[in-house]
Amino acid sequence: MSALTLPNQVFPTTTGEINLAELHTEWLIVYFYPKDSTPGCTTQAVGFSCLIDQFDALNTTIFGVSRDSVKAHQNFTEKQNLSINLISDKEETLCHHFDVIKEKNMYGKKVMGIERSTFIFHNGELIKEYRKVKAAGHAEQVLEDLKSLQA
Repeated sequence: MSALTLPNQVFPTTTGEINLAELHTEWLIVYFYPKDSTPGCTTQAVGFSCLIDQFDALNTTIFGVSRDSVKAHQNFTEKQNLSINLISDKEETLCHHFDVIKEKNMYGKKVMGIERSTFIFHNGELIKEYRKVKAAGHAEQVLEDLKSLQA
């Protein structure tokens, strides 16, 4: 696929600090979303959370990433009863590493924001990526693709 690797750097999450490059997980999903507690982002996070048992059964760890603070992530997690871990990327380090900061048109104004994107890694190697993701039904699509990748 591509030469995109997991960065060897520590990031704050809703459950402590994590270094994605040092994760000992067979399958890893890293998804990027624009903002906590917005309709599309809530749909996506709840979608992954509702399917967590099926992802767990496939030895898959999931991280959601946005530029929100850990506190905002914790509020989002509590409010929506999320079962996935969220990474705070306030410095946009991960966002730039994965090249998900794109120019968007918001109410006629051009702004730089996160393009909803998902990446599947197997033993640290990028296997599949999704760009310009639509939130509704995305978690189900990723789960189906993961099943076929493991078949």
